[in-house]
Amino acid sequence: MIRINVVAVGKLKDKFYREAADEYLKRLKRFASVTETECTEYPDSPNSLAADRESKEIMTKLKGHVVLLDVGGEEMSSERFSEYLERLAASGKSEVTFVIGGSRGVSANVKKAADFRLGFGKMTFPHALARVMLLEQIYRAFAIMSGSPYHK
Repeated sequence: MIRINVVAVGKLKDKFYREAADEYLKRLKRFASVTETECTEYPDSPNSLAADRESKEIMTKLKGHVVLLDVGGEEMSSERFSEYLERLAASGKSEVTFVIGGSRGVSANVKKAADFRLGFGKMTFPHALARVMLLEQIYRAFAIMSGSPYHK
């Protein structure tokens, strides 16, 4: 069973985001072992200092194949994302870490450490919503792989 790690800066503070994330984490249990790690957010620090501090903590959490969510990253359909995860598993990658940086982005070190940069489009989303969207897309990818009717 593949291990999925979601490393995100900041906490899911709003109840509705936490409930949505928990629902997808529950659904994912039948397909993968999934963990969430929340790194410290530094909202009162200057931009570059906050990003550096957050990125140092992110770097300590990276395991396996690293996918960075990035506004400039490659966009793909849900089907293609499913194929991507399936190829990783078939190639022997047993652990994938998805990284959601803070509102100030991530350092060059985190970008260098990423094996792949994934984009959700040119629009800007709240980080909490991006985390829910990521978990939903990971669930959808596994549903596609298993032939589940979830993906229509």
